[in-house]
Amino acid sequence: MIDELREDNPGATRAWYQQFWPWFLILLPASVVVAGLTTLYIANRYSDDLVVEDYYREGLAINRQLEKKRRAADLGISVSPVFNQHSVAVQVIGPLEPTELFLLLSHPLESDRDFWVQLSQIEPGYYAAVIPHPVAPRWHWTIEQRAEPGWRLDGTVDSDNLGSPGEN
Repeated sequence: MIDELREDNPGATRAWYQQFWPWFLILLPASVVVAGLTTLYIANRYSDDLVVEDYYREGLAINRQLEKKRRAADLGISVSPVFNQHSVAVQVIGPLEPTELFLLLSHPLESDRDFWVQLSQIEPGYYAAVIPHPVAPRWHWTIEQRAEPGWRLDGTVDSDNLGSPGEN
């Protein structure tokens, strides 16, 4: 019987772990488990922040935002922001000249990358600030005057208002 199990015996059967097919059949479901766990990690790590947690409060705030946008349109206020690598310059055209404005830059998908910047007046109608992070096309910007009567304008960063990286 021992002679039958020797490897030099051509008729001997090998143990299951020495054969190809059991490992092939184990490898298929194991690769699906690894792919599923990888997908779960990616979905949790890089999830989109498209849903607002407090949607009722945000819904109420929309009316105030629309009122501020209407006020800017009624006053004939327009803004022209230019974003560079580490700064932003804004030209405000209209009858009001506030001493400070506030700029919100929001990422289209990740709310943890949003940030506020206070714009300081450098001369009448022109405002500037240093921004902590560079922005790219499709970021959303909102410029508002918080002092009463407040106004608000918003738009999207595109190639027209995105300066070259070498500019400051």
